[in-house]
Amino acid sequence: MRDENFDIPVTVETAQNGRFLTVTRTAQAADFLLHKWPGKRGPKHRAALQAMMDVMEERKVVAAARKAFTAAAKEAKVFIREGPDAG
Repeated sequence: MRDENFDIPVTVETAQNGRFLTVTRTAQAADFLLHKWPGKRGPKHRAALQAMMDVMEERKVVAAARKAFTAAAKEAKVFIREGPDAG
């Protein structure tokens, strides 16, 4: 499996109040989605998880997975910011 770096990091809120995580890679994002997701697990969450798996199995480009992860974070209201200063 291939672990790709996001071109732009995404910072999200964790389950611990006041704690944040800057996600920079597909494997990190998949782990967060599977094991540490603090918000709603709706359709965008499932789509983001599938997108991470698709990138790691070389069926999708990393930019699409990052976009899906950001959409899931916004849907769950755990999205904080994105960009080079996201951490």
